[in-house]
Amino acid sequence: MAPASLALGGIVIGVAAAWGLARSIESLLYGITARDPLVFLAVPAVLGTVALLAVWFPANRASRVNPVEALRYE
Repeated sequence: MAPASLALGGIVIGVAAAWGLARSIESLLYGITARDPLVFLAVPAVLGTVALLAVWFPANRASRVNPVEALRYE
């Protein structure tokens, strides 16, 4: 399973759990509603971007390595 799909699954499960548990922490919030749409859109977008970059940079670097040289190195 690809790391990006694992990150996407984690984001979906996290948003669903946060949506379900939002009412239980409503009394602790100040100046924001329990199910603020901006938060439920911005946080998964930021986490998805970070996960995508965390997968893309190592894959990009690994794609530049010659496989024959990598095998001879070991």
